[in-house]
Amino acid sequence: MKDDVPLDVLEQRAAAERAKLHRSVEDLIQLKTNAQDTVREKLDVRRQARQHFWTATGAATLVALVFGYSLAGVFVD
Repeated sequence: MKDDVPLDVLEQRAAAERAKLHRSVEDLIQLKTNAQDTVREKLDVRRQARQHFWTATGAATLVALVFGYSLAGVFVD
């Protein structure tokens, strides 16, 4: 070797590097868990229906009104 580094220093560096990798993996696992929870929360149909009840009701009413009016136009000249 060009630099004669004592073995204990190399072992300390390796231990520090392993600890850094473990922290990185733990951070990635936590990030994945947070993302899954966020997506699960955003795609929860019951929760979305409760939060946007009046908007959904208004949109359904408008669609039913337009559909009913156009259907009645077919039968009535």
